[in-house]
Amino acid sequence: MSTATDGKVGFGQRTLDWIERIGNKLPEPFTLFLGLFIITGLVSTAMAMADVTVAIPGGDETIAIKGLFTGEGLSWLTTTMGDNYIGFPPLATVLPILLAVGVAEKSGMLAAAVRIAFGKSPKWLLPYAVGFVGVVGSIMADSAFVIIPPLAALVFKAAGRHPMAGLIGGFAATGAGYSTSIVPTSLDALFAGITTSVMETLPNTDYTAVNPVSNYYFNIASSIVLAVIAGFIIDRLIEPNMVRKGVPREYANASGSGLAREYQAPDSPYGDASATSDASGEDDATEIKAELEPEEKRGLIWSLVAALLLTAVILFSVLIPNSPWRNEDGGFLPESPLLSSIVFIVFAYFMLMGVVYGFVVRTVRSMNDLVRMMSQSIIDMMSFLILAFILGQFIALFNWTGIGSWIAVAGASGLEAIGLTGFAAVIGFMLLASVLNLFIISGSSMWTLMAAVFVPLFSLLGYEPAFIQAGFRVGDSATQVITPLNPYMIVLLGLVRRYEPNAGLGTVISRMFPFVIPFWLAWAVLLGIWFVFDLPLGPGNGIHLGG
Repeated sequence: MSTATDGKVGFGQRTLDWIERIGNKLPEPFTLFLGLFIITGLVSTAMAMADVTVAIPGGDETIAIKGLFTGEGLSWLTTTMGDNYIGFPPLATVLPILLAVGVAEKSGMLAAAVRIAFGKSPKWLLPYAVGFVGVVGSIMADSAFVIIPPLAALVFKAAGRHPMAGLIGGFAATGAGYSTSIVPTSLDALFAGITTSVMETLPNTDYTAVNPVSNYYFNIASSIVLAVIAGFIIDRLIEPNMVRKGVPREYANASGSGLAREYQAPDSPYGDASATSDASGEDDATEIKAELEPEEKRGLIWSLVAALLLTAVILFSVLIPNSPWRNEDGGFLPESPLLSSIVFIVFAYFMLMGVVYGFVVRTVRSMNDLVRMMSQSIIDMMSFLILAFILGQFIALFNWTGIGSWIAVAGASGLEAIGLTGFAAVIGFMLLASVLNLFIISGSSMWTLMAAVFVPLFSLLGYEPAFIQAGFRVGDSATQVITPLNPYMIVLLGLVRRYEPNAGLGTVISRMFPFVIPFWLAWAVLLGIWFVFDLPLGPGNGIHLGG
């Protein structure tokens, strides 16, 4: 790595500087989508005045582009603004799940589960445990970036391994694998809501609606593969490199600088992460321990028992003959009341386990505590609720004007004209997502922007919306650990400087690079396997329309 003293700046550093300069010029998400809303309104008005129409393939319907800045358009806006917001599909799925996840998090259950996963791992298995917990850590939203890396460093040091390897590996696995988890999360609900909503641009298209488990099978496989890769890189590359470079194993300052204060992301599916733990002071945060107290262990055991009992109740309810959760044919796929109950099921698991754990460890002593935790969850997600207002208006305008249909038809025709309709087109889409992820780190913002164009476009090429959503997961996650615009880089830098006071952002990013390409390639290959063998991505969701 070049230094300030040699007067030279390497290509890698110049690239990072360029990314930072360009990214810093982008407006924050609300302003960005407000601008896109106005631009869409102007373009739609010009197209309406030019009497532009679009014919949807496979049907006789011709759609005329409607303009926002016309009498009809302004009337539409003033009469539907509230419905555009409240009707933004992710709100109906994300809000209930976040209330339950908030209880599970604030009761201490999720953090205890992470700690026991680390504490029970033998020395040789630690890198893979860090990889797995990091990859599935999105269940805790942005708090995973604050909780997992320092805990990984702590258990690495206690096991006689290099703490910096745990710190770097924990952050890399959490960030690069952020879009996947072995359990459905509110991120799944958020993406699913956006994906389904943009399909309104293609009326009469026969597709499978996307729900929070539409990518579930793919997510499970992704979590396992990425966790193994992360563990291998930590064990065989990161830790030996830390030893070779002589990176200190102890804090440079005897008093310690404590955990870096939580840094609020500009947008998170869960909202503000600043309330996820009690960060009253930096030194207080150093009291986090990997080992669980006996009471915490009892809490986890009873929460697991509660989850098993709930599983038994659900299985009994859906497997009995004539269960009301079956479809008219007596099954569950491709649609059924059971699949439509996914939000409730996820809510029930998180809420029950959080309440039981909190009751045992006495973080939940009354209904007032439960209400307080849920109230705090709403406060934590306020940034998302504000952003959802303009996202809902943008999606609604895109659908109402017909511009989304026009772009989808024109784009699909263009790709067919050059013969780019297979998996190569999907790879190009994922690469675009990875590049945009360097500049737009808000997952909800970027998927809203990309889904509005690419989900209908690829549907016209014969692909299910759930498949394109799975492709977005690959492109969206891998590169976010190397962009200087990721606010949690500041958190990681603060943690790294406990050991290396002179470390800079370039130091942190350079240590993230070994994870990016292997993660991206492995994830893309995994999606390719799903594509080639036409495997189901989740219950009732395949690769090809009508498949």
